[in-house]
Amino acid sequence: MPLDALEIALWRQRIKKDAGLIHHSDRGSQYVSIRYTERLAEVGASASVGSVADSYDNAMAEALNGTFKAELIEHQGPWRDFDQVERAVFQWVAWYNSERLHSALGYVPPDEYGQAHRAQLDEVPQTA
Repeated sequence: MPLDALEIALWRQRIKKDAGLIHHSDRGSQYVSIRYTERLAEVGASASVGSVADSYDNAMAEALNGTFKAELIEHQGPWRDFDQVERAVFQWVAWYNSERLHSALGYVPPDEYGQAHRAQLDEVPQTA
């Protein structure tokens, strides 16, 4: 499932090779697996993983995990089966990226902020 989520994110964001992508995660086995790290390398992404047992070392990932737990797990759970959990997670991620306002982004959703950022980059003349 984590590799599927990575593929969806790469596709949705139209990530190009060597675009300067930084992938933040904890040291969970799924994120340091051979296939996962190979895929990150294929797109030229840098892996940013925290130290073992140090939740402060990767504060960005930990903050997102806390938001996820507070807004989805504690608010909407429990679910009857895996399919319900999977559906709820995909719906929450879609909502979080496309509708949820983020104070750190000037109170716009991440998708909107990213689109504006990419448009701004496209306007900047490329130098050799």
